[in-house]
Amino acid sequence: MKQVRLLATTAMGLESIVADEVRNLGYDVQVENGKVLFDAPIQAIPRCNLWLRSADRVKIIVGEFEAYSFDELFENTKALPWENYIAEDGQVPVSGKSVKSKLYSVSDCQAIVKKAIVERLKRKYGLINKLTETGALFKTEVSILKDKVTLTIDTSGTGLHKRGYRVGQGEAPLKETLAAALVQLTNWKPDFPLIDPFCGSGTLLIEAALIGQNIAPGFNREFAAEDWDWIRQKHWDQAFQEAEDFAKYDQPLNIVGSDIDHRMIETAKANALEAGLGDLITWKQMQVKDMTIKKPNGYIITNPPYGQRLSDKEEVEQMYRDLGKVMNQHPSWSVYTITAFDKFEQAYGKKATKKRKLFNGFIQTNYYQYFGQKE
Repeated sequence: MKQVRLLATTAMGLESIVADEVRNLGYDVQVENGKVLFDAPIQAIPRCNLWLRSADRVKIIVGEFEAYSFDELFENTKALPWENYIAEDGQVPVSGKSVKSKLYSVSDCQAIVKKAIVERLKRKYGLINKLTETGALFKTEVSILKDKVTLTIDTSGTGLHKRGYRVGQGEAPLKETLAAALVQLTNWKPDFPLIDPFCGSGTLLIEAALIGQNIAPGFNREFAAEDWDWIRQKHWDQAFQEAEDFAKYDQPLNIVGSDIDHRMIETAKANALEAGLGDLITWKQMQVKDMTIKKPNGYIITNPPYGQRLSDKEEVEQMYRDLGKVMNQHPSWSVYTITAFDKFEQAYGKKATKKRKLFNGFIQTNYYQYFGQKE
């Protein structure tokens, strides 16, 4: 097996960002809702897990077919070459989902797919008894949409947003994958100043620093597929070496994070230190109205409080007013703010140049974009 069919899953609204990331690795893509599909050599599994900043997971597509009965689901699943992927002692948990399909019982679909895989593997490996399932993890999913079945195996293990640097967080932490996407949706480059005046536990700026120095986001973590014997160790070694070779550790950065809560500043410092970026980001405890800007042509990228509790709305609205007043004095700066607060533009005092609908978890938000007039 030299080629695999891969699927990078993504939050709604981030498909184009993930597609660009995959293209930058050299693979042609097909984009659908919530996913980016591509054919690639086996080496792409380590490379994509290491480099994709905004994808949730990387999965292998074992097969796709239509099924209108449990018999069809069983026979079509059993006909697939599971032995090419799953070891004789592999653990094969099966999860599932079904939308607008005749086979709507997810638990039944999971059980049938599991039985079909086990029967196929027992026959191929010449086993009489059940599989031991004591080895590497091959987390399998049956996904049925309008009677079309897609069977996948997850290569990532823990979701790709788990970079391994978060030692602490606030009440509503920004997912690392979304934070990376927010930075990539701007025109920020590492030689421009960058400030997050509502930095919380620092995720957005840590992701920006990783982008600024071209550090692979998966560099300090492990992946499920590292335990699979059919992906040679040299492929992992080459991928990690490539990540090391392309990192720009000497790239200077002018990045500042501030927050009114001193506890969040300490958490942000600890997270940045864990990410190996301890000296690259300056952290300050302060209110947004006290923010001082000395250089032109910078960027604000921020995920401020949304004021979803009624008791917080006035306070949050005032924060947005303060941000607008400060930035009104710096027309060369670009401002990017993600919030679910529907009167943001009114409070900020200016209509956004552009806005984009995004989901922060299950919260629908707008990403308000104000483009600075560069000096």
